[in-house]
Amino acid sequence: MRAVLCGANGVMGKLIGDILGSEVVGRVSIDGENNVPKTFDELGIVDADVVIDFSHHTAAADVLSYAEKIGAAAVIGTTGHTEEEKALIEDAANRIPVFFSGNMSVGIALLCNMTRQAVARFPEADVEIVEIHHNRKVDAPSGTAKMLFDAVKAARPNAVEHDGRSGECKRARDEVGISSLRMGNVVGVHEVHICTPSQTITLRHEVATRSMLAEGGVEAARFMVGKPKGFYNMDNLLANG
Repeated sequence: MRAVLCGANGVMGKLIGDILGSEVVGRVSIDGENNVPKTFDELGIVDADVVIDFSHHTAAADVLSYAEKIGAAAVIGTTGHTEEEKALIEDAANRIPVFFSGNMSVGIALLCNMTRQAVARFPEADVEIVEIHHNRKVDAPSGTAKMLFDAVKAARPNAVEHDGRSGECKRARDEVGISSLRMGNVVGVHEVHICTPSQTITLRHEVATRSMLAEGGVEAARFMVGKPKGFYNMDNLLANG
């Protein structure tokens, strides 16, 4: 695999670069440190199979445009995208293969599947999602929490996202609460609480180290090599075995 790495000087970029080694044939980082080009224009045309983005959601348009220009797949590993940016990602999938996920963890993909199954089994249960991250994380709720909400909504189409609680806010019948905590150096914890009048099921995933996310991003990139144009996510990766 030949990969171009966007966000190469970031924490995730460095971890992915360490895993891929010589398979990285191009790097871009907005800070320009370590003699890394700041822009794709500065990098120039590179013969690559995939462009891996772990920079910032605002880079989506540039990443997708560059991937299309060099005829490569795109793996988008950032979170916090606006609706306009999400539309750009979906539109690009009409022309190139695009992998997009709010979390690159295979464990989180399994958590989403289990959430969908449990919510379907207990249609009257209250559902709450709690996510915890380090104090430097920019977006809230996390992209992973939104993935979990989507898993709930797949089993319960009338579900309504309710971010945070304050003041008088009696729970509505179809709402799914999402609570975000930001503290210390927590890499990532996600919990789904499914509560009936007689029992509570709690599904939990905890990240011990960011290297797990980097490994998932690399696995996604390898999965995308040679794929036809289209939109891919963790469900496709899991289905591939």
